[in-house]
Amino acid sequence: MLLQHTSPVKKQSPKGTGKVILAGAGPGDPDLITVKAADALRKADVVLADRLVSDVILHRYVAPAAEIVYVGKECSKKRSVSQRTINELLVHYALQGKLVVRLKGGDASIFSNILDELQTLTQHAISYEIIPGVTAALGAAAYSGMPLTARGYATAVRFLTYYKSDVVTDAYWQELAATEDTLVFYMSSGTLDQVVQKLTQFGIAEEKQLAVIEQATTCFQQVHTCSLYDYATALKGTPLASPSLVVVGKVVALHQQFRWLENSNSRQLYFNPVTEEMINVHQQNNLKHAI
Repeated sequence: MLLQHTSPVKKQSPKGTGKVILAGAGPGDPDLITVKAADALRKADVVLADRLVSDVILHRYVAPAAEIVYVGKECSKKRSVSQRTINELLVHYALQGKLVVRLKGGDASIFSNILDELQTLTQHAISYEIIPGVTAALGAAAYSGMPLTARGYATAVRFLTYYKSDVVTDAYWQELAATEDTLVFYMSSGTLDQVVQKLTQFGIAEEKQLAVIEQATTCFQQVHTCSLYDYATALKGTPLASPSLVVVGKVVALHQQFRWLENSNSRQLYFNPVTEEMINVHQQNNLKHAI
């Protein structure tokens, strides 16, 4: 019997108020966006796009009459549109009765500031919907031939981030060094030296290797692998493009056997950097409905 699809009932905004859709664009390859997210972009009046969103997606799916607002963050270069500004823009456009798509790189909920945005929308009685996307860890693993929970190689997978020294205790580092789980570090290429130092300090097994995947799933993807104990001579000091994802575990050894995408020979950046001009435009914009 053919089942008929029925959309779930969704909460509505007060009359005259628009709606916000928080959607994931996938990790880079524009073909990895979901059908549901692409459909939302076609209907959008306004799209608030992160830096890690492929330009191809915006050109392919966003209607010519729609407004695209770039709200990227590039913390490593201290150039970011503030979260407060993003929240204000969501309210500003939704209270004009517009359909707003907040388009995030990867998945909408993994290591993003979605909680701030959900709280803001709730406070202003603006209806919203969340559309998941392919998160960077899954895209990077698939495009590197590295199954994150391969039988016999890992019991589970952990998604982590390490951006400053006080966010992970030594007791937790000791647990991470001992676990059979695959470890995936987001936004941690700038602290990679410390990640390796901590894991080796607490005696991580030698068969657990390190992989750094630059610009995963894009035409400029590059994968670097080595033993954590050889990191100092094999990889330390290598310039890494943003974004880069770090994988630690036994599954890294599978990359050489199951890789199906060759490393790019180019050091070109796939995603556009955040510019001072972009930030200044938002700072000078006098939003009517400031929070």
